[in-house]
Order: sequence, then structure tokens, then C-alpha cells
Amino acid sequence: MNIGILFLKSNLTGIITFSELDWVTSHQSNFTRLEESLAIKLGRMLDAGSINIGCRLNS
Repeated sequence: MNIGILFLKSNLTGIITFSELDWVTSHQSNFTRLEESLAIKLGRMLDAGSINIGCRLNS
């Protein structure tokens, strides 16, 4: 998984899954400065209600 792709997918769908959040927290010690800023932005979007925790359904 890649934090950039995850950020774009979450921004597009408005949803982030528990497994994706788990991946972010377990790999955050290896993030570059850019990846850290994306993780912080994801957290702020969650706090603001721009994205929600849930599941994506395949269409």
C-alpha cells in the first residue's frame, strides 16, 4: 500500500477503512516528511468529517 494512493482514494470516495488506518499507524515510523504530511492531512480530514471510517462496496 502507498500513502499517496490511499490519500487520493480516501479523498475521492470520502471513506477510509479500518485496515487502511491500521496500515497507516503501523508504518508511520517509516514515512518520509511528505508521507507524514499526508497522514496528518488524513487525520485532519477525519476530524473535520470530510472523510468517514467505513467500508467500500464494489459496484
